[in-house]
Amino acid sequence: MSVRERKERERATRHQLIVSTARELAESDGWDAVTTRRLAERIEYSQPVLYSHFRGKREILGAVALEGFAELTTALRAAAPKATADRATAAALARAYTDFATDNPALYDAMFSLDNGLPFADETTPAPLHEAFGVLQDHLAGHAHPDEPGLFVEAFWAALHGLVTLTRAGRLPAERVSDRLTLLVDRFVSR
Repeated sequence: MSVRERKERERATRHQLIVSTARELAESDGWDAVTTRRLAERIEYSQPVLYSHFRGKREILGAVALEGFAELTTALRAAAPKATADRATAAALARAYTDFATDNPALYDAMFSLDNGLPFADETTPAPLHEAFGVLQDHLAGHAHPDEPGLFVEAFWAALHGLVTLTRAGRLPAERVSDRLTLLVDRFVSR
């Protein structure tokens, strides 16, 4: 292995350490506790080393969010492994989405609630975001008007996000999540 390859591997390892540590801090203490100073202390590198990887907290949030979208995609694919477009599949996707948000609150915030700098619904949208949306689209587009399957999936995703956000904020009782998901799927999915 060349010196250059070793340095690239070390840099990639440091990069991942920063992202993982930011996630850990956010899950335990909230995103306000994630500062470059605290991260530098935790990973035992100087702040300039941290800034050699990320320009600031926003870019760190973006890196965490990208990991989150990859994990959400995995969870959605596991919930609907077959290329079906029925109610049971839509319900499984909705449950996987809400479970993911419940199980990973700080990660979910990095993905959807905080300024992570990632463009959504754009030509420059990163692949992990497209892939998560694509899983939903693969299973739900058949229920949409043929000219606007993306719009239909956006509305379904927005409804899920709204349910998650309102439940997490205590505006909707958590014990009725399943009832709300059933109602949502019944209204969106035709068969």
